[in-house]
Amino acid sequence: MKEYLKTWNFMRVLRLAAGIFIIVQCIIARDWLFVGAGVLFSLMPIMNIGCCGASGCNTPVRKNNGNIEDVSYEEVR
Repeated sequence: MKEYLKTWNFMRVLRLAAGIFIIVQCIIARDWLFVGAGVLFSLMPIMNIGCCGASGCNTPVRKNNGNIEDVSYEEVR
């Protein structure tokens, strides 16, 4: 359990607390539709996933081949 909690940061704990808060408030207000949103917000930090999935927001890094071409511009009036 200590190894699992070692990777947690402040934002992950904050998301879990917000999800639990949403679940509790929805149960108190008897608004059962939004309990699913609270469960979703609670499961995301527990499973360490985000909206984009595993590395879904990363962009590939292009390798620079070193060839720089001269670009000529033409003025349009």
